[in-house]
Amino acid sequence: QVQLVESGGGLVQPGGSLRLSCAASGSIFSIYAMGWYRQAPGKQRDLVATITSGGRTEYADSVQGRFTISRDNAKNTVYLQMNSLKPEDTAVYYCNADRVRSTMWNTGREYWGQGTQVTVSA
Repeated sequence: QVQLVESGGGLVQPGGSLRLSCAASGSIFSIYAMGWYRQAPGKQRDLVATITSGGRTEYADSVQGRFTISRDNAKNTVYLQMNSLKPEDTAVYYCNADRVRSTMWNTGREYWGQGTQVTVSA
């Protein structure tokens, strides 16, 4: 089994910054992609950013240029640096790990963290 533990959420004023972290632990041989999704009240869960083990990144248009995703493969940890935060960034942010393999022979599965609240308000 694999656990994803998120940290770094909180309350910040518009224009401020936050850094989210997510550490994966457990029976892990490799993780193909790690990323962040967010869900605002009454809305669906949407992609924020992802990064593969090779460093390829993908961002939602709404955060491009403001958010930066990075990853430490040795620590199975993914980070999300969020700058120039806006009220519309307010949501629960969920960490995702995709194609997590416990051995080199299995195909891998997906895991989610419990979520961390980010609130952008004056």
